[in-house]
Amino acid sequence: MRVEKVVTSGTFSLDGGTWEVDNNVWLLGDDDEVLVIDAAHDAERIEAAVGGRRVVGIACTHAHDDHVNAAPALAAATGAPVLLHPDDEVLWKLAHPSATPGGALADGRILRVGGVDAHVLHTPGHAPGAVCLYVPDLGALFSGDTLFQGGPGATGRPYSDFPTIIASISRRLLTLPAETVVHTGHGADTRIGAEAPHLEDWIRRGH
Repeated sequence: MRVEKVVTSGTFSLDGGTWEVDNNVWLLGDDDEVLVIDAAHDAERIEAAVGGRRVVGIACTHAHDDHVNAAPALAAATGAPVLLHPDDEVLWKLAHPSATPGGALADGRILRVGGVDAHVLHTPGHAPGAVCLYVPDLGALFSGDTLFQGGPGATGRPYSDFPTIIASISRRLLTLPAETVVHTGHGADTRIGAEAPHLEDWIRRGH
């Protein structure tokens, strides 16, 4: 089993604004099969990184367009279902009005790939249907835009809420083992133990 990262570049658009962004696309798998986490910007490049392995699913940590804009094309190329929490369908429709996800990332669902289990944790706040994927066997968390090195994801856009993201992080993420590696949606990795001491500072800054 291994975790691979592909960095893709494009734009994020919401509420009348557009920004240039680099996204982390994560591949969790072995030599035979792989789970793609957040198909951003470049379906051909992601498919090349898959390298002919069976794609068991295309998991979306949330449906902001920079995290899902390549998902339908990757699904068509690989035959894998796009998986999204139902609470983010409103954001999905902004990015893909005529496409629908192929399955639901309900809280507590387990995605099995390469002999390990990825547990779906519903962590709303950055987006209503935001999820993280926790892989206990690897000591790894795929946090999307919920938790970054240095603090929580942004909550200044529609469908986001600061108290909700703080509750999600404190109740669902900071309770994980301190050594858990956090693979984020943008930028560098961190660890749960590095972020946990700063919760009160985040709350103060948020107010």
